[in-house]
Amino acid sequence: MKAISRSDDSPAARWWWSVDHVSLIILSALLTIGVILVFAAGQGAAERLGIEDAFHFPMRQLMFVPLAIAVMLGISSLTPLQARRLGAVLFAVSVALLIATLLFAPEIKGAKRWLPLGAFGFQPSELLKPGFVVAAAWMLAEGVRNPRFPGAAIATGFYAICVSLLMMQPDYGQSALLTAVWIIMFFISGGAIFWLLIAAGIAVAGFVSGYFFSPHLARRIDGFLNPEAGDNYQIDKALEAIANGGLGPRAADAAAVKFSLPDAQTDFIFAVAAEEFGVIVCLIILGLFAAFVFRSYAKASAMKSVFAQCAICGLAALIGLQSFINIGVNLRALPAKGMTLPFISYGGSSLVAAALTVGLILALTRRPDRAARRKEIMP
Repeated sequence: MKAISRSDDSPAARWWWSVDHVSLIILSALLTIGVILVFAAGQGAAERLGIEDAFHFPMRQLMFVPLAIAVMLGISSLTPLQARRLGAVLFAVSVALLIATLLFAPEIKGAKRWLPLGAFGFQPSELLKPGFVVAAAWMLAEGVRNPRFPGAAIATGFYAICVSLLMMQPDYGQSALLTAVWIIMFFISGGAIFWLLIAAGIAVAGFVSGYFFSPHLARRIDGFLNPEAGDNYQIDKALEAIANGGLGPRAADAAAVKFSLPDAQTDFIFAVAAEEFGVIVCLIILGLFAAFVFRSYAKASAMKSVFAQCAICGLAALIGLQSFINIGVNLRALPAKGMTLPFISYGGSSLVAAALTVGLILALTRRPDRAARRKEIMP
């Protein structure tokens, strides 16, 4: 196969020499590890759920991998202005879909989060997160460029709409994630510490109120604070699976805990990684997520555009904080939240949304040529 020359002026060549290769390598590694782990967890999940096909979950996941790659590469080829417009459209569409979910979606385990699409389910909140980050970053940047424009107020309104819809589902985990990301973006845009403290106080007050008014949230927190008193079967099994692995893979004669671990292919796939491949592989996964987030923030720090800085940091925080929360739940360091591990957990909505998120990061961190620089002046 002929190597791509720097003198090649084709769109593919221009994309290749402008995109961040280090980030591509990290994402490729995460995606590969994810496929391997879904194969490792899928057999036990199928057996536990009474599904005859042992490869039911990995085969369905493999159907979404090409789509996720196409989404990531396609969006990464956009210009920053095109990426910003896409994010704004995505935000508007996902808000409408979230309202439709509340009105028409079936209730599953006490929550309305999934829109049925034939044999598959679609979770609009997964697309809401990157859309919100880009739309809010746009408004924050416009407010910095023109102090008379109420950019921060509009972005705060976007946040209030998103969190209100998520709390109505209810989905407290995604609400907490979006709150943390919003605070990071507000700080990066130059927001006053006073308003950051006010926002943090309101967020804490909201979740304290949720504890008293939501039995679902109260059960999660009570089970975390007092493990002996609550129903912690999943967490107990996850810790048992992690202990069953040790530094390396579990012993050949040791029974696999993953066959009795609920949601082993989704929320608790990190525990399966620890059991099947050991702590060293888990540390590699942690290192890959950390490297991607630090790489994205380093790229953002070199940007002159406030929009690019806010959007890149917010999008990278989505990936980093979601992985932190998922792994923290697996280790019983955080209350159970029902949140997937990006690129690793089974689920088409989660995989495509993660690909879309990093596609936007790659688009915003590409090195523009001089012609593009003249056409794309962004605040």
